[in-house]
Amino acid sequence: MNTETIFEKKLHHGQNVKRLREILGIKQDVLADGLGLSQQTISRLEAQEELEEILLNKIANVLHIPVDTIKNYNDDIAVNIISNTFNGQSVAYQYNFNPINKIIELYDQKIELYERMIKDKQDIISKLEKILPEKN
Repeated sequence: MNTETIFEKKLHHGQNVKRLREILGIKQDVLADGLGLSQQTISRLEAQEELEEILLNKIANVLHIPVDTIKNYNDDIAVNIISNTFNGQSVAYQYNFNPINKIIELYDQKIELYERMIKDKQDIISKLEKILPEKN
């Protein structure tokens, strides 16, 4: 038994495209739009073991990843490659506020709004009171 064949991993371009697309959160129809193909065609491509070099280049451009990533996809290093080549489109959110303070702020805004509404209503009533005695 040859040890090379035991450890040799059979590459499957279509499955690699599917895995990378899913990792990036891109749906088949979005990839299809980027390539000018139908969603059904993308589904068939993802079932193919080997894809043409030109098609691999186009897919890599749409996914914003290197072609070698698709060709040599490895679950262990995929996240590292993607995070280093994703063109800064990924965003990590860090909140620098206390949610309770935001609730208090909203409550204060609500009180101010009600106070303005009451003042406006009182102004309207006082104007009406001035107008009504004049008409009687």
